[in-house]
Amino acid sequence: MAKYLVVVESPAKAKTIKKFLGSSYKIKASMGHVRDLPKSSIGVDIENNFEPKYINIRGKGELISELKKEAKDSDKVFLATDPDREGEAISWHLANLFQIDGVEKCRVTFNEITKNAVLKALKSPRQIDMNLVNAQQARRVLDRIVGYKISPLLWRNVRKGLSAGRVQSVATKIICDREQEIENFVPEEYWNIGALLSKDDGSTFSAKFNGLINKKLELKNKEDVDRVLQGIENKEFIIQKVKHGEKRRSPSPPFITSTLQQDAARKFGFSAKKTMMLAQQLYEGVEIEGEGSIGLITYMRTDSTRISNEALKESREYILTNYGEKYLPGKPRIYKTKSAAQDAHEAIRPTMINLSPERVKSSLSRDLFRLYKLIWERFIASQMESALYDTMSVDIIAGDYLFKASGSRISFKGFLVLYEEGRDEENTDEDGEEDKKDGLLPKLVEGEKVKPLEIKPTQHFTQPPPRYTEATLVKTLEEKGIGRPSTYAPIISTIMSRGYVIKEKKYLYPTELGKIVNNLMEEHFNDIVDINFTARMETQLDSVEEGELEWKELLQEFYGGFSKTLKSAEEHISKVELPVEETDEVCEKCGRKMVIKMGRYGKFLACPGFPECRNAKPILDDAGVLCPKCGGKVYIRKTKRGRSYLSCENYPDCDYSSWEMASDKKCPECGNFMTQKKKGKKIQYTCSLESCSHVIEES
Repeated sequence: MAKYLVVVESPAKAKTIKKFLGSSYKIKASMGHVRDLPKSSIGVDIENNFEPKYINIRGKGELISELKKEAKDSDKVFLATDPDREGEAISWHLANLFQIDGVEKCRVTFNEITKNAVLKALKSPRQIDMNLVNAQQARRVLDRIVGYKISPLLWRNVRKGLSAGRVQSVATKIICDREQEIENFVPEEYWNIGALLSKDDGSTFSAKFNGLINKKLELKNKEDVDRVLQGIENKEFIIQKVKHGEKRRSPSPPFITSTLQQDAARKFGFSAKKTMMLAQQLYEGVEIEGEGSIGLITYMRTDSTRISNEALKESREYILTNYGEKYLPGKPRIYKTKSAAQDAHEAIRPTMINLSPERVKSSLSRDLFRLYKLIWERFIASQMESALYDTMSVDIIAGDYLFKASGSRISFKGFLVLYEEGRDEENTDEDGEEDKKDGLLPKLVEGEKVKPLEIKPTQHFTQPPPRYTEATLVKTLEEKGIGRPSTYAPIISTIMSRGYVIKEKKYLYPTELGKIVNNLMEEHFNDIVDINFTARMETQLDSVEEGELEWKELLQEFYGGFSKTLKSAEEHISKVELPVEETDEVCEKCGRKMVIKMGRYGKFLACPGFPECRNAKPILDDAGVLCPKCGGKVYIRKTKRGRSYLSCENYPDCDYSSWEMASDKKCPECGNFMTQKKKGKKIQYTCSLESCSHVIEES
């Protein structure tokens, strides 16, 4: 019997595939890359046409030997790594190790890990796509050159151990620029006038001042408001125009990488890194009770909203069976993929529509279930009928001025019975409130007079643009053409691990170190942090993938300008002293006043006598409550992953801790403080004393 070797990246993927294939197939995992550029040197021979010098990754010698032996003993080798540039490069490196001829058809790819997809792929292997490999090599070499050439300048002039990345530097700049906007923002005053109006039958509705009858009018100060109030004093409010209509709201397209990361961040607070880690597990396969290991979703690194005909057919049958004909559009919805997208894969969707979230819930962890449910519901909803709203808008005149009122009521839920997209916080109206219209207005007719019950002027000030969250940063990176689906999560993880950016209450802030490095990059390496330059580089990498541009030609063109910039920077860059923030905290080891420093997990206290004195400790936020066990102060601490929790100051002598944050409520039973957590639309307060555990729920 013939013996076949199938090599994938991970054990989870190997386990899922194994159940589809017979005993003549052996499935092995490469555990990701097996070769890479060395860490100890640049690993690129710039003088020899940018030839990379790959070495076997340290610690993988035994695995590589085992894989080579298995390949030698097999009649045929199939390289089944992920269907993208990175996966193609891993297969290419494996083929080199196995001494597989470049023309041999050994590469298989599948967008989903299902039996049909895997068997179909094995029937039609192809040659390794060197355009994909070269696009990956070009990105790797570009990033290596930038990192290994600029980082030593930062070591010498800012602080040892710093590094500069090609795309990460642009992301840091975007966050620094937003912080600069906020710091420079000058609030401008403006006013609104609201009116509570009443019909003769006692029904009421609200309206907003719009301006003069024939033109919009902005109210910039109280004088403007007083002028309007005088103009409408003792004037009749008359319904001038009533317009009824119907509004259709179409569903969102199925997820692509960026929109999945955004919605998971909005709804669950997941980081981009966590979302991709969970999605990888769902793609590679999870143990489902009664089914074995199953890949639940299609490949999760994609920028295409395209859906296979089979998946469209399955989803329409599911909607018809489970929701009825009125929820099914007359024809399948086809979503247009953005022109800049690579469109290499389908959108992210469930591999088997009938495996509803409830069917697999008992087999999944809480977070895996939530992400799978999100993907499943978004996909089914994307093929459902639009939601319909009855709308009503009214113009009301009072003297020379115009007020407007509007409302809407849902008449048919359509896709909203299943899914509604999350919202970014900047999606608000000018009053800072979400633009929601709750219900229709009362029945009104043109010429009808209504009475003003209350005229309420309100002063406002314009607000600075909001800081980025991970969701809005991913959205911005995608819109500006920075990075690609596989890079959004690593970009954010990198700038945070380097201490250039920190996340506080989901918002991203540049650190002092981040600002200093960004200023140096802008001054001496403007091209590297230029958004348009970086976006053009991404387009060129896509051209390499399409076979339209030779990868070393791209490197030659880049390095010509970069080498001149580098030489100029080496001559002109000057040493920068990092500001030191001294505290009143005294180092218990040497008596010096401790200073605040920034590490990969945020700020911490350190002794300024380093390296003679290496004392360091975390900065603790006082939770403002006393420990229910010993009466000591309770502090808010953070885990290495950034999750906050409560802990007693007397730890380890006192072991009180809680994942739930303190509230200002006192327990009515024992008087200790109560913790709080959100439970659906309610807030649950729980007594901090374990032996009491009194619970209160409030809406």
